[in-house]
Amino acid sequence: MPDFNLKDRFFDYVKIHTQADPQAPVEKYPSSEIQKDLGRHLVRELLTLEVSDAEMDEHGVIYATLPSNVSYDVPTLCFCSHMDTSPDSPGDDVKPLLHKDYDGKDIVLPDDPSQVLTPDNHPNLEHKMGEDIITASGKTLLGADDKSGIAIIMALTEYLQAHPEIKHGDIRILFTCDEEIGRGVDRLDMEKLNADIGYTLDGSEKGVIEDETFSADSVTVHFTGVVEHPGYAYQKLVSALKAASAFVHSWPQDGMSPETTTGKSGFVHPVSMEGTVEKAAIQFIIRDFETEGLDQKFEYFQKIASKVKKEFPGIEIAMDRKEQYRNMKYIIDQHPEAVEYAIEAMKRAGLKPKKASVRGGTDGSRLSYMGLPCPNLFTGQQAIHGKQEWISLQDMEKSTQMLLELVQIYAEKSQ
Repeated sequence: MPDFNLKDRFFDYVKIHTQADPQAPVEKYPSSEIQKDLGRHLVRELLTLEVSDAEMDEHGVIYATLPSNVSYDVPTLCFCSHMDTSPDSPGDDVKPLLHKDYDGKDIVLPDDPSQVLTPDNHPNLEHKMGEDIITASGKTLLGADDKSGIAIIMALTEYLQAHPEIKHGDIRILFTCDEEIGRGVDRLDMEKLNADIGYTLDGSEKGVIEDETFSADSVTVHFTGVVEHPGYAYQKLVSALKAASAFVHSWPQDGMSPETTTGKSGFVHPVSMEGTVEKAAIQFIIRDFETEGLDQKFEYFQKIASKVKKEFPGIEIAMDRKEQYRNMKYIIDQHPEAVEYAIEAMKRAGLKPKKASVRGGTDGSRLSYMGLPCPNLFTGQQAIHGKQEWISLQDMEKSTQMLLELVQIYAEKSQ
């Protein structure tokens, strides 16, 4: 396998603090200016690699091009990763550690010895004997989600620039911000991107290609009660807080929630509730692999609202439903080569391909509906968003090798 210089590059990226800010106003992009610190670093690196059009726009989105080196038309590919890290765990002062030649024993993270990686709590470690495992030091997340994807794309870029004999069409590089808070492509200029087929490098297990995500909506349920002085409230006061609590409690206890569903089953999930006696609101998310399933679940909202209105005479309930993203499979199935060529690339790289469904969404979900069919490819990231996040250096190398094969397959198939 070629030497892709992944370790040093990845270590450099994860040390740059890029945590997204979910409390930032929606109109602020990126949500945290620190994401541009990595963006500026990447643009400098791309220019050093003689990628002459590399730029970061006013929103922090990075665009760059590796021009075609063949004389015939090849679909323009886009490889995409996101620069931000999750707000779920501390992301500042990341100290990456390399655990060479993993021996199967527990990995104790030195800055917090209570953080211990074992094959029991991380079953995939059982398959990594002899590999080089990268973790953080115990007090922060690692940031492999998705700086592993960035490192892989940059390693591919460096390799292709050094080996012009490898045939490929135009390759567009795209690095976004705020993917972790659902705003990753909010400021994307599709005309500037100008690509035909996309691939996000934001997946986990080696050999996995994800061509399907949830379809997703959000629902805000508003409750308006009747306020009276509690000392004189008999048969007058109607509590919006109590009605909201009853609404949440009315959902099935043995299904339709994240903690009771798996596989291809969708769910309804209350993510926040706030209010007073007079007014209360609950934020829900709805998820289903079938877009029609979202409508069925919303009908359940209406049934529960009717029930709660009977239990709390005088309560007013209003619901605001918004589309978030849709299952990218509906679009990707119209471009079967996007998956077929990726599977062939994995096989050429010595991997056993596995198709999987994402119980969530990716930038690829929205990109697919913006005109860029965009499956998600593995990088090797594991236990993301937490202090025990880890990745195998060899998985990252295999992902880079897969991309190297993929660009050549598109060139071959286009002759």
